[in-house]
Amino acid sequence: QIYIIHFMTIEEIKKLIKIDETRTLELKKTTGEIKDGMRSLCAMLNSDGGYVMFGIVPKTLKIIGQMVSDNTRQEIAREIRKIEPFVNLAVKYVDVPDSNCQQVVVIHVDKHLLGDAPYVYDGRPYYKLESTTMQMPQQMYEDMLRQRDTEKFRWDAMIANDVRIEDLDERRIH
Repeated sequence: QIYIIHFMTIEEIKKLIKIDETRTLELKKTTGEIKDGMRSLCAMLNSDGGYVMFGIVPKTLKIIGQMVSDNTRQEIAREIRKIEPFVNLAVKYVDVPDSNCQQVVVIHVDKHLLGDAPYVYDGRPYYKLESTTMQMPQQMYEDMLRQRDTEKFRWDAMIANDVRIEDLDERRIH
């Protein structure tokens, strides 16, 4: 299944970024920061969803865009494929007016459409704490796994290794 965001305009981008980076908004100057952007995307998949945008200067919130070639698109696709479990995210390319073919790259995660958390990027889980992306603590990751796979972690589905029938206490069972 592919998760599609509606057609986005530069005006909508301006509205989204005017509050600066948050738990649900990550801004990167270029796809040269793709790995950091994908960590944030993974964190958003594990929390409240949001937007990762490339082509916006985080400190000044200036929309500069970037040149998007086929190599850029392939690089983005390669990095998205490092997110597990698999999620087929839509990537939007929004033209920056009065620029020399520059575009803002927008990736949106709608948390309401996704339910397979925890997600990992390049083998590691991430989460958002305010506007900061952090590697997820082990206990948090395990708790999310148990919530996702409740059937797998039921006590009566677990195997009791090294226990024989003679080890059971019939009076206690009754």
